[in-house]
Amino acid sequence: MDPYGSEGELLNIRTAFYQGQYSEVVATNTDGFNDANKIKARALQYRASIHLGGAHSVALELQSVSEPELLAVKALADYKDGRVEEAVETCEDLIAIGKGNDAVIVPVATVLVLADQRDKALEILRDLHQSLEGSALQVQIHLLNNRTDLARQVVKFSKNWAQDNILINIAESWIGLRVGGEAYQQSYYVFEELAGTSTTSSINSAVGMAVSELHLGRVEEAEQGLKDALAKNKDDSDALANLAVLQTITGQDATEQVNALRAVNPSHPFLVGSEEKSELFDRAASKYAIKV
Repeated sequence: MDPYGSEGELLNIRTAFYQGQYSEVVATNTDGFNDANKIKARALQYRASIHLGGAHSVALELQSVSEPELLAVKALADYKDGRVEEAVETCEDLIAIGKGNDAVIVPVATVLVLADQRDKALEILRDLHQSLEGSALQVQIHLLNNRTDLARQVVKFSKNWAQDNILINIAESWIGLRVGGEAYQQSYYVFEELAGTSTTSSINSAVGMAVSELHLGRVEEAEQGLKDALAKNKDDSDALANLAVLQTITGQDATEQVNALRAVNPSHPFLVGSEEKSELFDRAASKYAIKV
């Protein structure tokens, strides 16, 4: 079943986006698309540019747009570029306007998640009808909330209409990496297949495969995979974060990777989580400090 119906001409650009092939998304020729699909394709291209580090340029380029799809992307770019309050306010205005339109709601929900408004993000995502990205983002939110049971429910329901879509398979692999056991190997197979061919490979799939290998105890292969990913893009924040984790648990010095990550993405969940845990440790330790 095609969840997009008349939007079938968006299939290739969407698939490339899901696979993390952002340069290919940006380079896609959309001249032959109908007007409605052309707007959604442009939104994907701008989002791909944001993933490639171009949030500031995207925000500038979209200053005068009026289409809800592009306004939602501008809000995401604004957030990434440091204009947090402005971005959240824009998203509040877009929720009613974009109801049922995943090209609007997914970027809006993404901003809300970044702004730690996960419940509101889930609420608006549930209103989407058969949205692959909407389902995948729900899975990510449930995993952030440590609710693997709810994440599994989303994947199970999505399979009723999305069947064997690659994004749902990737979302299921995220769950597998959280659940563990035999699921580690299953997740590895999905990322290995994506990373193994030129038509589907990306830094995202390479990182996913490396993380799977780390969970499977193949530390050397995982480390090499992450270094290979960084050789393609030294500023990829997920590759830097996971390499820092790998080096830490294997007793290596991860200072270089942490500093590089802080320079390119200071709000990355790895850094935020590490800082929160450090503060909690210091608070707990202070209770046992010697009083003079």
